[in-house]
Amino acid sequence: SDVCSSDLADVTFDECFVIHGLKIIDGQKGMFVAMPSRKMPDGEYKDIVHPITPELRKEITDTVIAKYNEAKPEEVVEE
Repeated sequence: SDVCSSDLADVTFDECFVIHGLKIIDGQKGMFVAMPSRKMPDGEYKDIVHPITPELRKEITDTVIAKYNEAKPEEVVEE
């Protein structure tokens, strides 16, 4: 599947726990957030951190995409 764009995000919980490297992906079915992952010896990618409940996954996804969309007009110009 073609990926239109991919950006990275960090999430901090209660100012005491941070997850770096969430990927914000604009795919064929819309935007979604992929958790940080590691490539396994068999070539498969496996999340190294992830929410256990669907409710927390939805909250993280909704919050990250909302913050991404707020910041989007301030796109960084590469030199």
